[in-house]
Amino acid sequence: MKINEAEALVGITRKNIRFYEQEGLLTPRRNRANGYRDYGDEDVARLQQIKLLRKLGMPLSDIRRVLSGEQTLTVALNRHGAALRRERARLEQSLALTVSMAGENLTLDTLDAAGRLREMEQLEQGGTVFMNRQTGDRRARYWGAILSAAAMALLMAGMIALLVWGAVVDPIPLALLLVFEAIPAAVLIGIVLALRQRLQELKGDELDDARQY
Repeated sequence: MKINEAEALVGITRKNIRFYEQEGLLTPRRNRANGYRDYGDEDVARLQQIKLLRKLGMPLSDIRRVLSGEQTLTVALNRHGAALRRERARLEQSLALTVSMAGENLTLDTLDAAGRLREMEQLEQGGTVFMNRQTGDRRARYWGAILSAAAMALLMAGMIALLVWGAVVDPIPLALLLVFEAIPAAVLIGIVLALRQRLQELKGDELDDARQY
């Protein structure tokens, strides 16, 4: 079947299916006639397994180990159950502290943030884990994509300049020069398009959405 048929049967998006293929969790056959992916019943069953485990919140790394036979499903479920219990304890502690603060009718002027942070640090020393939200991760990925693309673009631009310089020093037929120039130019265009798509993904957080299930 085609990807849209698998998409309808499993109830996940095409982007999810592509993502799982990229992660090596799914390897559909190729149609020899046209080269398109050909999804069979076993691929649909695999996608349903992945969807189930992802909806339970199991990390992709654990799912990969289960699918590869490196780890049994029972072991993975027990490990995930322990992680969920830890998460529940964290949420219960956060809820208790939040309700306590809300009952004090605090304002920003009366909030003793430093004192509350010290209280939370003491709880953390006792084993409690609070949420640690950081905004730098997406920013780092954003600039990482730009810098890596810029490095490749500079490399291709340098190659084009080197070819032009070589043609000036030792002239070659114009048609051959254009062929040589077209290769790095095409790569350069591909880099720009890939960077544009990647920045759109980061902006919309589409990759994180795909990892949800």
